[in-house]
Amino acid sequence: MKRTVLIAAVLIAAVLIAAIGLLSAATASAQTAAAPLIVVEDRGGASALPYYQPLNPQPDRATPPAPMPPPRVGSPADAEATMLPVRSLHLSPGDVPRRVIRAPGLTPLFLVGDDERSRTWLRQRQAALRELQAVGLVVNVESMAALAALRSLAPGLTLAPASGDDLAQRLGLRHYPVLITSTGIEQ
Repeated sequence: MKRTVLIAAVLIAAVLIAAIGLLSAATASAQTAAAPLIVVEDRGGASALPYYQPLNPQPDRATPPAPMPPPRVGSPADAEATMLPVRSLHLSPGDVPRRVIRAPGLTPLFLVGDDERSRTWLRQRQAALRELQAVGLVVNVESMAALAALRSLAPGLTLAPASGDDLAQRLGLRHYPVLITSTGIEQ
């Protein structure tokens, strides 16, 4: 009988210890989640806060967010003018060998610059580019006047100033003018 009581007491004690352990772990976890971060030592460097913010999506209630300034409304020409000059350091006028690519769903696009080779290419290819509904990126252009002159050579085509360096790197391009479609790269 004493032995049965002793075993029961040990089992009850083990259950109580386990329950207390779970309860204290849950309490510590809840306190840790609610407690602010305490910096023990700061030896300089960049703040790690941006890395931790995605882990806690609740906004900080202590400081209200600063009001965003209203966007500056201007004309599209003003927006384009702020993007100029555009210089693509990894691209220059030159010959581009034809090659096959597989990019399903890619909208046809072409790269040109403000140079004689691009102007001639644009005049010669404008009908085909229009038929493809290709979008043009002007990858080297200095001014709004130069951009407007290129646009006057190919009415009805979209020509937007943009650096072509990233695209050139991804596609292994070094030269323009070039047409890029979902199936190939050609001049």
